[in-house]
Order: sequence, then structure tokens, then C-alpha cells
Amino acid sequence: MKAKRILIIDDERSLLETLEMFLTEKGYSVRCALSGKEGLKQCSLFDPHVIILDIRLPDRDGLEVLQELIQNDKKNIIIITAFHDMDITIKAVKLGAFDYIPKPIDVEELDRVIDKALKSLSLGRTVEEDVCIDPSLSYLSGKIIGKSKGIKEIFKAIGILSENRVTVLIEGETGTGKELIARAIHCNSPYREEPFQAINCSTIVGTLLESELFGHEKGAFTGAFGLKRGKFELAGHGTIFLDEVDDLPLTLQSKILRFLQEKEFERLGGEKKIKSNARVIAATNKDLWKMVKEGTFREDLFYRLNVANIKVPPLRERKSDIPLLVEYILRKISQELSKSIKKVEKEALKRMIEYDWPGNVRELENVLTNVALNTPGEVILEEAIAPLLGQKLNIHQNPIYLLNKKQNLKDIEKEHILEVLNHTQWHLGKACQILGVSRPTLRHKLKAYEISGDRKTI
Repeated sequence: MKAKRILIIDDERSLLETLEMFLTEKGYSVRCALSGKEGLKQCSLFDPHVIILDIRLPDRDGLEVLQELIQNDKKNIIIITAFHDMDITIKAVKLGAFDYIPKPIDVEELDRVIDKALKSLSLGRTVEEDVCIDPSLSYLSGKIIGKSKGIKEIFKAIGILSENRVTVLIEGETGTGKELIARAIHCNSPYREEPFQAINCSTIVGTLLESELFGHEKGAFTGAFGLKRGKFELAGHGTIFLDEVDDLPLTLQSKILRFLQEKEFERLGGEKKIKSNARVIAATNKDLWKMVKEGTFREDLFYRLNVANIKVPPLRERKSDIPLLVEYILRKISQELSKSIKKVEKEALKRMIEYDWPGNVRELENVLTNVALNTPGEVILEEAIAPLLGQKLNIHQNPIYLLNKKQNLKDIEKEHILEVLNHTQWHLGKACQILGVSRPTLRHKLKAYEISGDRKTI
């Protein structure tokens, strides 16, 4: 395999010589330039995989050089500077710099960032190994993504239920997409042009919830200064979606039941009966039948709501859908955040498939948004995903050592630190990731345990 090419643009000769020596020993092919003009020329001739660029150059502003490099499709640019200026750093990142390292340079940190930048190129990888995001495909909201058996059954149910007006109960854990399914039923029905009125029954309490559902007359309660139409009235021939219906108080449960039976209701404080042909779709993340047996949910209302039932499987039960969901969500994120994520490496995808996702699809979207925001390149890496899932980066597979029952805790910790350091070839950054400690904490422990080894800092 050919050596990866690195170009260093900096006006400090001594630093160039030191970095060139360090990176050459690491197996990279290295070229140096003392000015912005020479750097741009070398970039054209050398076609580097990674560029290390000083922000202060003798002939040109480093930010101008950065902008020209970005325009020439050079994306893995690591900014270095002795001037700790927040504004310059922000500008560099906004222009597209991959990362930022202050002087004096910690070579271990530089080595880690170069490795990360090279990974983002996804060199030598095949499309089949990773999830690839086609930037030419636009994100379409409201789609239900999946090919698992459970999702296919939901697709069938949507097709059947969109052709009639029966009441539907959707059951599933938080974050599984129950409202998305309700909207799909509505949008595929003959009444798709009518309103879709959604209300979360757990976020509004007492009189206010009754007013939101059925409306109120002027003077119905303190603060009711005028007539208000409720969701049932506003829905017309459309759909009312009652999310977290299990949180309905018993007094309101009886009014919902009456509406389902009679298709009529009264505004709060009113006497006039108002007809409505709105369809009701309810959702819950709890066991409603258990609540019926406990006396906290009306049995007659349960049967009225549960005419048709859709059970949404949690994400942990349809892990084959995760690659499709990742691709779809990243397309959305790229559109909303003006990012250009094009790939998720296979190790990162494996981490996501192994994880159980207690927050389901909502949690997956939250994690991907967090990672995308903090990913400077176009590839999402394992090291960015694992910490957000509470997973450690297991660099090695075999047990580090067998515990000696006669060892005390300090001896065990010292031996563990030594084993990790030897495994990472004394790369403090990687050792900190495995040990789960900060660099100052690790250095303190090295001093306390009188551990020394080869560590270089520029």
C-alpha cells in the first residue's frame, strides 16, 4: 500500500523539520512549504491526503489559503497556530477546516487527528462495507423507513386502515414513531385534505385539556374571555390524534367515549350539541388493558379505541432497519444543518446495530445529529459514535491479564495502565480513551506509579 501523503505549510523551519521527521518515521510521505504561495503550488503537484496549515503565513492570510484549498476540493486540512484566537478558530471551522491544534504541538494529538482525517477519506473501503449517503437524493419528511417483518406489517395495516374510518389504537414505546404512523393513515385516506389535529394528553391538564379537545364558551372558566373551538370541532372530517391517551383523566375519558358513540359533543360551558365526523386515532406507550384491570382506564373506552390495533416494534427488535434509518436520518440532518455527511464507516454502524436503543428511533436521530454536528469531514467514525452510546473503544479483544488475588488495588491499576500503554505503543490519547480518564489524570497516575516511557511533545 502506498504511503499517505501529508503537506505541511508553515514558516517555522525548525517546526517543519521536526514534523517532517516525526511523520516520515510514522510511514507518511511528507512535503513542506514555507509560504502560502508555495503551499498552494505543492498541493497541486503533490495532491496530499492531509494538509497541516499554519494560520499565520508571511505572504498570505492562512484563512485565505484555507478557503482556496477548500475550493479546490481539499477537505482534510488541520489548522495549527500559536495564536489562541476564538474568532479565527470559528472562521476556520466554518470555512471547512477538519480540525484545529494549538502550538506548541502535542505530536500524539497531531497523530490522532491525522489518523482521524485519513479515516474520513475512507480510503480503500468498498461501498458494501459502509452506509453511504447519496447527496443527490433529497430528504422527504413523513416517510416510515424499514424492511423488517414488523414494519412490513405496519405498511399493510396503513393500507387497510386508510380506506376506512374505524378508530385505531397504536401501541409502542416512546420514540418508535406512533404519530408518524397516524399521519400516514390520514395522508393516505380520502380525507387527506382535511385537518390532522394532534394533541399530547400528558402535557395539558384538567380544564385546559378539556378546552383543547372540545373548546369552550365565553366565561366557561376564569380566563375564558371568548369562544374557542376545540380539536374535535376543528378537525372536521379529518383526524384527531390522541397521543399518550393513557394520561386522560377519568372525567374526560367519559366525554371521549360519548363522542365515539354519538359523534357529538358540547363545548365546555355550553349546552349546544355539536356534530363531528372526525376520526380518532389514539396512541399509548403503556399497557392499557393492565390499566383497565387496575381501574385507571375505562374498559368501555378501551374497546372503543381498540377497534383496530397497530403494535409498533421497538428498534431493538428490528435492527435490520438501522442502516436504512441511518441513511434516511443523515439525509435529513445534512439538509437541515447544511452538512455533507456521505458515509458511516462499518465499525460505527456495527456499534449502532449492537446498541439496544431504549429511546428508539428518536434516540437514534438525536445521536446522529450530535455526531454530525461534531464531524468535520464527510465520514462518521466509530470513535465518534461509541462514547454517545456509553460504549468503550475496545482496541484489543483478549483479556488484558488474569487477576492475582494477592494483588492490591493499586498494583492492579498500575498493571492495567502499563498493559494499555504497551498495547497502544504509548499513545496517550488512545490510552485515555481505553482507560476512560483525561490526559491530566493519566499523567498524574504515571507520576504516582513511577511509570515512564517514550512520549514526545513538540
